[in-house]
Amino acid sequence: MTTFAGLSQTDLYALAGAALFVIGLYGLITRPHLLHKVLALNISSGGVFLVLVGIARRVPGPVPDPLPHAMVLTGIVVTVSSTAFALALAKSIYTETGHAVLEPDDLEETGEVSRG
Repeated sequence: MTTFAGLSQTDLYALAGAALFVIGLYGLITRPHLLHKVLALNISSGGVFLVLVGIARRVPGPVPDPLPHAMVLTGIVVTVSSTAFALALAKSIYTETGHAVLEPDDLEETGEVSRG
């Protein structure tokens, strides 16, 4: 069964998941704003979830493997809670320092973030 350009549904899920992961990783590396980093991590986790859903369909037979689906549901719960924690941490950093952007010159030789 082909769905698009000769690729199966499983391959499309895997490619879309890999693309989302790479986009999120690129955003995590290149964007200095803390909110952008949190969103990039969420995009990356969505890509991982798509790959896991695609893997579940590789089992022969009419019923997909339920273990990857359980892992995706658990991952969604972990992602929501870690996003809430990251946003609370970003808010406290903004409250303490007055800005939510990580600049390379913010790190002093001691490795601590400057309070300026």
